Amino acid sequence: MEKAVTIGTFDGIHRGHRVVLETLKREAEMRGLQPVAISFDRHPLELVAPERAPGNLTSTTRKAELIRQEGVEPLILPFTEQLRNMRAYDWLVHIHRKYGVRLLVAGYDNTFGCDGIDMSIADYKTMGEAIGIEVVSAPEEEGVSSSAVRKAVKSGNIDRAISLLGHRPELEGRVAPGFHVGHEIGFPTANLQVPSQSVVPSTGVYAAMAFIEGSPVGYPAMVNIGYRPTFEGTEKESKHLSVEAHIIGSQTDLYGKDVRLEWVARIRDERKFSSIEELRKQLERDREETLGVILSNEH
Repeated sequence: MEKAVTIGTFDGIHRGHRVVLETLKREAEMRGLQPVAISFDRHPLELVAPERAPGNLTSTTRKAELIRQEGVEPLILPFTEQLRNMRAYDWLVHIHRKYGVRLLVAGYDNTFGCDGIDMSIADYKTMGEAIGIEVVSAPEEEGVSSSAVRKAVKSGNIDRAISLLGHRPELEGRVAPGFHVGHEIGFPTANLQVPSQSVVPSTGVYAAMAFIEGSPVGYPAMVNIGYRPTFEGTEKESKHLSVEAHIIGSQTDLYGKDVRLEWVARIRDERKFSSIEELRKQLERDREETLGVILSNEH
């Protein structure tokens, strides 16, 4: 089946992305084409200028899932040196011939091709006409961008991130052995190893929903991001930023499993407590607040 496509990094699948995907579906249906979103297995800057790579709001696998949930088929391509050096005209020829593309829906700030940075939608339309690809533009969702979402998440402004995304921001990681501090004080935690390119909220305690690999349901979770300052100077001090989730109601053995956290709200700053007992009492309050926040958000 011939295709209508849009092209982009689609990191996070925010409200602006969904406007583009809705436009793609509508225009594709009018022409009897299959709607497809072409994206990449990494942010182009990870290859072009790694020091400027902005970090990822979603993994490649999760991005594909979110695109598919919007009713569009994802096509994830490896971002290689060959692709990096392809000119915009050659790129259009390539997708026309290889994938049967007949329509391209471009976002308001969409560029592609190594020479595409200075091109306008009019340039793409002219090239498309010569190749056999109709080019149309999608409307702008003003003020919404992956950069704005990353900024909100990194600052711990979960409400702002949710507003921009239209859904909860996420973080994925694999459970690895930790220091067992939580277990010793009655709050066992899953120590998450997250990919180095993931966008992680600022230090603090967060309410989240946890989705465990192989489980069909989500669980409320109280998540601490930080360095365990109460244990500073001991063997249980964290030398690196840790993400530890106390998952409420799950009895599953989590070691080696992938867990996806959906951030619901920021509860408080991380701070140092004068004793383990003081920490334990605060964690009890945090757990109650976490459950209350999640319950209020679910209704």
